[in-house]
Amino acid sequence: MEGNVHIIKENKIGRIQFFHPKGNCLPTHLLKALVDALETLDKDAQTHVVILESNGNAFCAGASLSELKAVKNISEGTAFFMGFAVLLNTLREMSKFVLARVHGKVVGGGVGLVAACDYAFATAASEIKLSELSIGLGPYVIEPAVSRKMGTTAFAQLSLNSACWKSAEWGLEKGLYAECLPDQNTLDRILNEKAKQFSEYAPKACSALRKLHWKDTHHWKDLLPENAKITAQLALSDFTQNRIKSL
Repeated sequence: MEGNVHIIKENKIGRIQFFHPKGNCLPTHLLKALVDALETLDKDAQTHVVILESNGNAFCAGASLSELKAVKNISEGTAFFMGFAVLLNTLREMSKFVLARVHGKVVGGGVGLVAACDYAFATAASEIKLSELSIGLGPYVIEPAVSRKMGTTAFAQLSLNSACWKSAEWGLEKGLYAECLPDQNTLDRILNEKAKQFSEYAPKACSALRKLHWKDTHHWKDLLPENAKITAQLALSDFTQNRIKSL
């Protein structure tokens, strides 16, 4: 299986690094590996804050199209989209703050991943696109995370303009990104400073504050699986099957 996920721990900061040669897309095995890594660091008393980052030109291309092409029925489709549902619910239930290092373009499920992090740092190259509608799908699984972070109006604009990129500055303006830096060197300097600052805060206070930030999201545990099933049904439509086979 292509791709990997690594954990690096240093000075109360845990880094989760993921990579896939196809634009850092996230097939099922990498989604599971990210969940495992998040749960591992959340249980580690020596880790006070988590950084999520990727290697390669893009930050994340979302779901694996090659894996989606292999889906044959509702059961397989639901299991496929449940990968993102479980990942988002894992992020929601974390007791530690998760910072995203977004160094390049973000597509589809990747936007949901960034939205589910607590504080996202981006570069000017971190353009955004929700491409699902262009292949006959919709960003149902990630919608709660994106709307929570950016608002329903921004989500509507992003999901309807499925063939167009939105700039990193737009993402900053709408709240997806907390900070937008000119280049990766500046990104790393500011990110490391902020991570060190967060790591010195009292863990119990951080956990309690995070629960406050994520209030009124308990229903996601049931909502996201329901949305995964809706997406699976759409994925099996003739329109979507023909479209993804042409890609």
